[in-house]
Amino acid sequence: MKRNKISHRSGHNRLQKLKQSIAFHEAGHAIAICLNNQARQQQPVFFQIVFNDLSLDDELISLSMDYDSVARVEGGRLIQSLIYNVDDLTHKLLSIDESVAPLIREYQVAFEADIINLLIGPLAEAKQAYLNDDERFNYQLIDLKALKNYGGDSDLALAWEYLDSYSKDKQRQEEKLNELFISAGNFISDRQNWMAITKLADYIIHSDKKIISCEEVLSLLNP
Repeated sequence: MKRNKISHRSGHNRLQKLKQSIAFHEAGHAIAICLNNQARQQQPVFFQIVFNDLSLDDELISLSMDYDSVARVEGGRLIQSLIYNVDDLTHKLLSIDESVAPLIREYQVAFEADIINLLIGPLAEAKQAYLNDDERFNYQLIDLKALKNYGGDSDLALAWEYLDSYSKDKQRQEEKLNELFISAGNFISDRQNWMAITKLADYIIHSDKKIISCEEVLSLLNP
């Protein structure tokens, strides 16, 4: 993690900007786990948002730091154990017994929801960055790789871990990721979803809590 030495004043401004970026990033994940899963008729799953201290003790702040060392969502995944080569296995199972179709579909929905929820975090951060600069945000103009500029390194790594279990065909993996990226973009483009993300981000910024539970997030959504 590269850090550059900066003045106290500029350090304070960058620290506040970093806190806002992290807040929108984690709020994106958390709201997605709640609302995207609900929209896909998935059962609620436990999660919590965990934060570590950020300070100016060394007057060293980085806006490209490893977010997982500062904040992360623990839990929240619908799938705990990935099935190897889902694409191929699906075709084989259906050719043997069509009655397994509902089970396969249930797994696929959960599989896709988990990846979408991963992508919504950095997308939410990207949207807020554009809005802060008084620019209109259009997720379709953002390259998937650009999500790394918005704390998306670990999110993309985990998404690729999912996709590696989906198919051995690299093209199929990329097609699926692009498809789910569009779904993630549509999610944050929805006015109600974005209002929920903003509300949670503001709560994160002003609460200074080390842990925010899923119950707290739900109470914000349903006051």
